Amino acid sequence: MYTLAKLAALIDGRVVGNSARRIGGVSEIQDGKPDTITFLADPKYHRYLEETRAVAAIVDDEKLLNGKDGIVVDNPQLAISKILDLFAYKKNAVPKIHQTAIVDSSVNLGRNVSIGPYSIVEADVSIGDESSIGMHCIIEEGSLVGDHSTIQSNVTIYHHCTVGNHCLILSGTVIGSRGFGFVTDKDIHHPIPQNGSVIMGDNVEIGANCAIDRGTIGDTVIGNGTKIDNLVQIAHNVKIGRGCLLSGQVGIAGSVEIGDFCIFAGKVGVAHHVKIGKRAIFAAKSGVTKSLPGGKTYSGMPVREIREQNRRTAVYKEVQILKKRMKSLEKKVIS
Repeated sequence: MYTLAKLAALIDGRVVGNSARRIGGVSEIQDGKPDTITFLADPKYHRYLEETRAVAAIVDDEKLLNGKDGIVVDNPQLAISKILDLFAYKKNAVPKIHQTAIVDSSVNLGRNVSIGPYSIVEADVSIGDESSIGMHCIIEEGSLVGDHSTIQSNVTIYHHCTVGNHCLILSGTVIGSRGFGFVTDKDIHHPIPQNGSVIMGDNVEIGANCAIDRGTIGDTVIGNGTKIDNLVQIAHNVKIGRGCLLSGQVGIAGSVEIGDFCIFAGKVGVAHHVKIGKRAIFAAKSGVTKSLPGGKTYSGMPVREIREQNRRTAVYKEVQILKKRMKSLEKKVIS
């Protein structure tokens, strides 16, 4: 358990109430548990603050506590993420190469590397300091994994791919698979060799069951700090900038270029050879069919700026209402 004072020091917050109160975990504000701390980031949950059984709360305004113990910070959501990490389950495995792992003699292993049961690491692979490879992974010839990176179970990294420092790849993901490229001649689809690679920057996170294809001639690139959700497809030669967020089931077609800090909500699809500017935001299920400037929010299929899309939706609803009225008038006139 941790005192409220220690948690406040961790998140650069100010204690209100009993700084010695002991906290044993984190709970949701609407389902508070004894001896836990909760947080209020969304005003619509304020009504739960009075009745929650959590013994303390993180808020951005002392008045919200109304006599309850808590911590005041500028950003409660960021603060609670740090505290969640403090209480998160952490596997205390001693770094080792499992006896069932197959590691080629030419592999360059850094300090304190872990390789789990039945994993295969082929020739000329390099794995950096403090990195961990889970169970049943395959890292093919010539690939590189940086320092402090975690590759979870059942991940395949094809040949000559690069994973940066402080990266996380969740189970079931495939990095460097062959891109979907064919030339059709006389109704026969001839595969185009995919001779490029995948290069992931530092602090990249890839969710479970994603597929990131290698480039055809150049490389598929994932920029520093980009976070990718589960079930995302990144096609060959895609270039993704720094700090982007891609939600579940996003599909990016070949040779797309995405600027820094773009956000893609769930099920967004992007057509091939499209260029997207920095800090563009796409609402869920949007379909991107052409190049777009950054700094704007888009929605719809095909996408338009969200204000325009909302106006079109409103007009469509109004037209539907008018059609019903017209039909009603027609019936009255005919009768």
